[in-house]
Amino acid sequence: MSHPHPELGPPPPLSEGGLRVTPLGGLGEIGRNMTVFEYGGRLLIVDCGVLFPEEEQPGIDLILPDFSSIRDRLDDIEGIVLTHGHEDHIGGVPFLLREKPDIPLIGSKLTLALIEAKLQEHRIRPYTLEVAEGNRERIGPFDCEFIAVNHSIPDALAVAIRTPAGMVVHTGDFKMDQLPLDNRLTDLHAFARLSEEGIDLLLTDSTNAEVPGFTPHERDISNVLRQVFASARKRIIVASFASHVHRIQQILDAAHEYGRRVAFVGRSMVRNMGIARDLGYLKVPPGLVVDVKTLDDLPDHEVVLVCTGSQGEPMAALSRMANRDHQIRIVDGDTVILASSLIPGNENAVYRVINGLTRWGANVVHKGNAKVHVSGHASAGELLYFYNICRPKNLMPVHGEWRHLRANAELGAMTGVPHDRIVIAEDGVVVDLVEGRAKISGKVQAGYVYVDGLSVGDVGEPALKDRKILGDEGIISVFVVVDSSTGKITGGPHIQARGSGIEDSAFADVTPKIAEVLERSAQDGVVEPHQLQQLIRRTLGKWVSDTYRRRPMILPVVVEV
Repeated sequence: MSHPHPELGPPPPLSEGGLRVTPLGGLGEIGRNMTVFEYGGRLLIVDCGVLFPEEEQPGIDLILPDFSSIRDRLDDIEGIVLTHGHEDHIGGVPFLLREKPDIPLIGSKLTLALIEAKLQEHRIRPYTLEVAEGNRERIGPFDCEFIAVNHSIPDALAVAIRTPAGMVVHTGDFKMDQLPLDNRLTDLHAFARLSEEGIDLLLTDSTNAEVPGFTPHERDISNVLRQVFASARKRIIVASFASHVHRIQQILDAAHEYGRRVAFVGRSMVRNMGIARDLGYLKVPPGLVVDVKTLDDLPDHEVVLVCTGSQGEPMAALSRMANRDHQIRIVDGDTVILASSLIPGNENAVYRVINGLTRWGANVVHKGNAKVHVSGHASAGELLYFYNICRPKNLMPVHGEWRHLRANAELGAMTGVPHDRIVIAEDGVVVDLVEGRAKISGKVQAGYVYVDGLSVGDVGEPALKDRKILGDEGIISVFVVVDSSTGKITGGPHIQARGSGIEDSAFADVTPKIAEVLERSAQDGVVEPHQLQQLIRRTLGKWVSDTYRRRPMILPVVVEV
């Protein structure tokens, strides 16, 4: 198995007749999926998603793929193929289209409807090409065939990309549920047909590669939900991804069976479920769904609320309910269902929400104590089955953290893919398919691009480090006035602390030391404000460290008069 080396340099020009594959997100992480294919000087992008921030990224709203490696080649992009409508696959599209709005989007009916609604908020009207399973479209030099795959959202597609360099199959996210709610199976016959033609490179979903056996059926959840609905005394509040149409359908079915009305809470949930209903993907009995404002007129045992926040996102509806910061107040006897998996890294945030809800008397039902979620990704047994059908000549695991990628690679090797034809890459690592063999050829920039409010890419790692220090240790500011010609102190030092746990009165011990250092520097002819600030920072920092064993941010201000 080949894998990236930290000293990889920029890739050489692509060999004539070769196909270049550059993942800009989704490898070594769960989210931010984006892969760029290059042939004959033209580019095809598969997916463009976002990653949601973790606790060590305070203040960040979203994390985007790094577009810098393709920014000067936007005119070479033939289109963006979207495999399905989850945020980690479409959420970055508006930010790429801001740079070139006329890049065509290719996807299924539901996927395009979801991204068009999102783009409307950004005031972008995209060029779109709707495709369905079985369709075959030529997109520049890329001959793309679309294959039905089963996932936790309707209308998911895999794509087979044919070029003179060979055929590449990208599965997108998939599983092999044999009893899907919408009766739309992963098209194993199509994959077998592609196998007969010869799959030169297979890019496969790795998320559940460590999980043995087969992913349970989606419809297994229905009986558990019925039991929860049957025993609930008051309101039922369900938190789910805003695009998990299958899960919401099961909630609607259970609510209808037990005589409850359903209201959607949260802008994305209301928007997405409205789209799914209008397109016929969500079957809603007449009168079942009502506006949230009408719920006050209904008794608690007839109410179901469906909201976002299953990952503990601080600004999502469920987190705000747990913090008593939402118009919907959790009361003793309410039942809350977390109908989703835990995305790695979100565990602490989710359990914090569960604790908050339990504090107010809610009965919280989650994956840890009831079968209220099944994954949308193929487990190890399905992947083995899939590899034996596809028989790829080269394999590149995608979509997963390092442990998932390696586990997936081992599964491929077990089914007979030679170790030297399995490529384990990471974001930015360039893989070239030349003369039937896939090999790493270099690396391009593919770091995190942070979205903070209206700012995109302006916040970097140094700013996040400062935010962490501020959050963990607080800040101490020092204000000093000095004579501009002599450097002597004419006012101060005045010291204030915020969030450091140190009382302002405690600084009486260190104020004379700062004054002494500044007086000495004045005698030595040091009058430059930046140098004086550094002296203050070192003196105060050493005192705080010695006295309190803390390292707050120290902000010295030197004013010349």
